[in-house]
Amino acid sequence: MEESGTRTILLDVTPGPGEEFERSFLTRNGHEVTVCHGPDHDDVCPLLRGDGCSMFEGAHGIVFELDLDRPQHRAIVDRYRELGEPDLPIRVVVSAGQAQRYAAFLDQVQAWPHVPSAADLDGFAAEVEARGRS
Repeated sequence: MEESGTRTILLDVTPGPGEEFERSFLTRNGHEVTVCHGPDHDDVCPLLRGDGCSMFEGAHGIVFELDLDRPQHRAIVDRYRELGEPDLPIRVVVSAGQAQRYAAFLDQVQAWPHVPSAADLDGFAAEVEARGRS
């Protein structure tokens, strides 16, 4: 990952209105935003197949909003943690119930048990920026 210039954030989200708010907010704050809608039910994420993923490899931060109740989606978060640098900012958006069910799983990433607000995204963007300066 390059350490200067525009900082790229990967939004790993299901299609919907929240995606556009997050993309718009982060773009206005100077971030390039790449969106992945996750693998189709019949397909396997390239990271899990061992094929690599240019979207992940170019990301300086990740906001993950796929369904943790799906084992493949939990496996994707695990791959992010395994393959990413130790200080890679990762946020996982979960329901309150998922936050409880998967508390042990989420202990190595920051979970947002609510729809991300402007304040959440602003703090996340600042963390991505700070990582680029260190």
